[in-house]
Amino acid sequence: MGFVTTKDGVEIFYKDWGPKDAQPLVFHHGWPLSADDWDTQMLFFLSKGYRVIAHDRRGHGRSTQVSEGHDMDHYATDAFAVVEALDLKKAVHIGHSTGGGEVARYVAKHGEPSGRTVKAVLVSAVPPIMVKSAANPEGLPIEVFDGFRAALAANRAHFYHEVAAGPFYGFNRDGAKVDESVIQNWWRQGMAGGAKAHYDGIKAFSETDLTEDVKAISVPTLVLHGEDDQIVPIADSAHKSIKLLKNGTLKTYPGFSHGMLTLNADVLNADLLKFIET
Repeated sequence: MGFVTTKDGVEIFYKDWGPKDAQPLVFHHGWPLSADDWDTQMLFFLSKGYRVIAHDRRGHGRSTQVSEGHDMDHYATDAFAVVEALDLKKAVHIGHSTGGGEVARYVAKHGEPSGRTVKAVLVSAVPPIMVKSAANPEGLPIEVFDGFRAALAANRAHFYHEVAAGPFYGFNRDGAKVDESVIQNWWRQGMAGGAKAHYDGIKAFSETDLTEDVKAISVPTLVLHGEDDQIVPIADSAHKSIKLLKNGTLKTYPGFSHGMLTLNADVLNADLLKFIET
């Protein structure tokens, strides 16, 4: 574990586990979480002989709680700073939710141009764009995201608990088996980060148009999405992204939630391993 300092002076925390000569897998977390959200995947792939890396986005987790730069361009540039500092080559980049948007921009702007990326994975990811507009009439109304901002500003601790205890993991569905430890871990990660970064991050994940980034990706890309995702609706994201990708594969999961990488790690890990090894 360590820190990489970006060109604008932000300290980005990262984990780097496994043999340094093994193929690197780089994990990009969702909003408002941290690298810890990938612990299950990192331990699994470490056991398979891979080098696994995950970083805390600026303002999240253990990285510097700066006031500025909470946008996809900075997210991608910060990720590249970690990749360059560790000299990662032939890497597979795997992003969940907002991290999927980060992966799309990273691969398009840095990963492929530098020749350091060989594959990408978008898990329950936000691309191409979430918010409703004239160009994206199927998207979610801006009022949804305004509500997120209002709830965060009013009582961030309560808001985060409600998200984790409800739609994120599908715990609000009839018959759902609620796991309080999962809720607490989500809340712990969220509250470790900065309110300003998380507030600004709502705009970053909802309003950033990643259409051209997705179109620019040519490396093999796996798109994974739960069919009962209440946070990033599958019709607005995965079904659109797969049409834009030059070399994409789509796999969907009936009944799986936005938090499927945690609740259904055994299924997700097996599918990720198959894609990486193919």
